[in-house]
This record gives sequence, structure tokens and C-alpha cells, in this order.
Amino acid sequence: MSVPDDGIHLETSLGYLLKEASSALRAAMEEVLRPLGMTVTHYSCLELLAQRPGLSNSELARGAFVTRQTMNVLLQALERDGFVSRPAEAPVGKILPARLTARGRRSLAAASAAVRSVEVRMLAGMTPAEQSAAFASLQSMVRALREERSATI
Repeated sequence: MSVPDDGIHLETSLGYLLKEASSALRAAMEEVLRPLGMTVTHYSCLELLAQRPGLSNSELARGAFVTRQTMNVLLQALERDGFVSRPAEAPVGKILPARLTARGRRSLAAASAAVRSVEVRMLAGMTPAEQSAAFASLQSMVRALREERSATI
């Protein structure tokens, strides 16, 4: 099967390979998080709150790459189950800043170790220099795509 000169050839498409790597990473993370009763989105929310306490629903949704509605449902469940707390009323405006509880921090510690093991496995075949180069390359790609998007908005 031939591919037009201006078409995508999956075997050599960096974008396709990135999507494949993303899918494999997510599957591996789901596998180690499932026994802990978590999903990748659940873990991402807890990790974001550990590093940036007080984020709003919208900020958490952007950071976890989900819709605000999805994050709102997750936050309600996490609050109900004692992983996060939010004030009954917004201190300013409509935003209810979320914070990890002690239970949330304990749960996150186990999940972070599990996710870190996946990352270590993913990078096992790379030297520290190759890891640094890959990191820099991916940052550059994200920056280029975001700059292009913001220029067209």
C-alpha cells in the first residue's frame, strides 16, 4: 500500500508514535493503579492537589486533561470518600478550592510509587542523556504546538 507524498505513513509518523506511547503509558498506569482503587484521572487529580493545593475544578480539569464536568463528578466522589476537602461556601466568587486530606495524601503516596515504577520501566532502556534529550524534545514539541494554537486564536 502506497502513501501519498503529503500523507501520513504510520511507521514513520512521530505524531502516531507519540499517541501509541501515550496509550501504552496510560494502560500501564491504569494497570498499577487499579489494585489501589484508582484511575489515571483520580491519581492525576490527587497529584495536582499535592503539588498545587487549592486548585479549582477548572484548573484541575485542565491539568488532568478532562472536561470540567468530568472533574466535578470526580471531585464530588473524592470529597465523599474523604480524599479531598472543599469549603461549603466559596471564599471568593464561585470557586471551591480543593485540598488533600490525610487519607488523600496516604493514598497518593502509594499511587505515586506505583506510577513511578511505570516511568522507571518506560525509561529503563535509555541513558540519562537520552532521557534528558527526550524530555527537551517533547517540551519543544508542546511549546511549538501551543505557540501555533495561541497565534491562531
